[in-house]
Amino acid sequence: GLISFSDRDSILKGLDEIERRIEAGEFVWRTDREDVHMNIEAALTDLVGEPAKKLHTARSRNDQVLTDFRLWCRDAIDRIISSIRHLQVALVKLALNNEGLIIPGYTHLQRAQPVLLQHLLLAYVEQLDRDAGRLLDCRARLNFCPLGACALAGTGLPIDRFMTSEALGFIAPMRNSIDAVSDRDFVLEFLSANSIIAVHLSRIGEEWVLWASEEFGFITPSDSVSTGSSIMPQKKNPDPMELVRGKSARVIGDLVTLLTLCKGLPLAYNRDLQEDKEPTFDSVKTITGMLEVSAEFAQNITFNDKRIQKALPAGYLDATTLADYLVKKARYF
Repeated sequence: GLISFSDRDSILKGLDEIERRIEAGEFVWRTDREDVHMNIEAALTDLVGEPAKKLHTARSRNDQVLTDFRLWCRDAIDRIISSIRHLQVALVKLALNNEGLIIPGYTHLQRAQPVLLQHLLLAYVEQLDRDAGRLLDCRARLNFCPLGACALAGTGLPIDRFMTSEALGFIAPMRNSIDAVSDRDFVLEFLSANSIIAVHLSRIGEEWVLWASEEFGFITPSDSVSTGSSIMPQKKNPDPMELVRGKSARVIGDLVTLLTLCKGLPLAYNRDLQEDKEPTFDSVKTITGMLEVSAEFAQNITFNDKRIQKALPAGYLDATTLADYLVKKARYF
C-alpha cells in the first residue's frame, strides 16, 4: 500500500493526541500556518516525525473541506429535524389539552368560519412535517463523499474511494471530481429548507402575537415566556414570538448571501467559497433557536375560552353553513 502499517499506527496515535489537546483546549493554533490543515500536519510532524508527511497522500484541502462540510450539514439536519419533532409534539399536546374548543377562523384577517382549535394547530404540524421532509430529501442528496476528488481532477494513486465513503457513512463516492469540489448546491438546498421553516415559524409567531393582544385576547402567555415594560406596569409582551418572527429575516438573509456568493463562480474551486461557512453556521444556529423558543412558548400558553366564545357570535360565522343548507334545499344564491 501507499502507507505502511507502522506509519499508519504512528499517524493514528499522533492524531488521537492532537484530538485530545484540541478538546482539552491545549492545542496552540498558529496563524502563520495558514489554516487548520497546516496546523494539524505541523503538529503531527512534531509528534511522529517523517510519517506525518504522508498524511495528505491522495488528498487536497478542496475535497477534505467538502467532506467535512457535508458531514457537518448531515449532523445539523438531524439536529434540526429533532427540534421540529419536539415542536410538533408540543403543538399536538396543546391541541389535545384544548379538545373541542371552537375558535373563529380567519381569511384576510376577517372572521370567516368557526373551526376547531385542534384543526388549526394541526395545520402547523402538517407544515412542519413537510419542512422535515425537505430536510430529509436534502440529506439524501448531500450524502455522497467527495474524498478522492483531490484538487479537482482526482488522483492516479491506487485509493479505494468506496471504502472511505462507506466508513464515513456516505451512500457512495461522488461520480464527478470537478463537481465534487465546485458546487455548494447541497448547502443552498439546506439553507432554502431552513428559510421555509423560518417563514412557517414567523407566521406562527405573528398569529400568536395577535392572539395575545388585547384586541384578540385568545391566549395568555405565562410569565416565563413574557416580558414587561420599563415604564408601563400593565404590559405583558409575547417577546419570544416577536423574536422568532424577526429572526426569520436573518435565516432568509443567510440563504441570499450564499446564493449571491455562488452565482458567478466558474468551475472548479474558488477562494470565494471560503465564505460559505458563516451563513451556513448562522442559519443552523438561528433556526434551531427559533424552533426551541416556539416549542417553549407552545408549552406555556393558555387559551381564554370565555374571550373566544365572546368572539364567535360576531361576524356571521355561520353564514356559509346557512348558504350550504339553502343550496341543499335548491335555494341558490
